[in-house]
Amino acid sequence: MDLNEHQKKFLRGLGHQLKPLIIVGDAGLSESLLAEFESTLAHHELIKVRVRAGDREARDEIIEKLCAESSAQLIQRIGNVALVFRQNLRKKPEKRIRIPAR
Repeated sequence: MDLNEHQKKFLRGLGHQLKPLIIVGDAGLSESLLAEFESTLAHHELIKVRVRAGDREARDEIIEKLCAESSAQLIQRIGNVALVFRQNLRKKPEKRIRIPAR
């Protein structure tokens, strides 16, 4: 699902108050971290991820790999915190995040 700028702005507003639920440490990505990321994203749909890697390129690479492996979309990245979204169609419609159609 490709999101337009209006929809991303809406999600950034929702994500502003969120705290990071997943923290990627110096060890990088492991199988257990990826599994936890998948389950957390499936449950919440919109999460913040803190990446504590050495430099900007390493952070960007880790965030890109997380999004690619989970079919999630990067909404915003500020410093070492990324806001990631993936809609869960298995959840009941009233429990999903409703994104404006515009």
